[in-house]
Amino acid sequence: MTSNSFKTMWSASLQRRCLHSSLCLMKKSKSPAEQRWLTRQLKDPYVKASRAQNFRCRSAFKLLEMDDKFRLLQPGDSVVDCGAAPGAWSQVAVQRVNSAGTDPELPRGTVVGVDLLNIPPLDGAHFLSSHDVTEPATHGKLLELLPSGRAHVILSDMAPNASGFREMDHERLTVMCLSLIDLAEKVLQPGGSLVCKYWDGILAQKLQEKLSSVFGSVRTLKPNASRKDSAERYFLARTYRKPVKR
Repeated sequence: MTSNSFKTMWSASLQRRCLHSSLCLMKKSKSPAEQRWLTRQLKDPYVKASRAQNFRCRSAFKLLEMDDKFRLLQPGDSVVDCGAAPGAWSQVAVQRVNSAGTDPELPRGTVVGVDLLNIPPLDGAHFLSSHDVTEPATHGKLLELLPSGRAHVILSDMAPNASGFREMDHERLTVMCLSLIDLAEKVLQPGGSLVCKYWDGILAQKLQEKLSSVFGSVRTLKPNASRKDSAERYFLARTYRKPVKR
């Protein structure tokens, strides 16, 4: 059996187990909220599509849609994926920048994923599991792994664990997004791009203004795969200008 065949069988088996587990949880769950969430998952077309296309989760389609429209990820690009677990955005990035060398006619890119959680291995990506993207030690490893120590694109789908208090969670995610501006100063090349998830709220405007101070353009996106009833949005910031230190 070839390595690719084994991986395909493993992925299909994992997806079947996940579906079976969801059905079992739905039968055993006593919480109405859990019942609604599981029912929505089982009916969600993006969940079904992610299984059919071997993506690790439905969030892959958010990045696919943004990249199809704005062409962020080009063959040969270097990408840092923040909050990468379980690895769906890295899967998309690997495909788009050709970091696995699938097409020998195209330049080969680099994908580095970072997360506090463990990220299962992925061909074409280097993962820094159990790493905090705000820590200088992590910045140092990124500089070692990225060609010439620079990335063309920083991606972030990271979010804090929900506390149940919307304003608090909004503030915590905003702080995480602001930390990406510090990361950009360390690893993003001039003219590079940043995509980061945020939750709509009172701090969104200030975050956009902060991004606009170091990027030539900043726009808000709401991909179709992002649920309509969610406060989830994405900022697409392009044409990075490294701040001049005084």
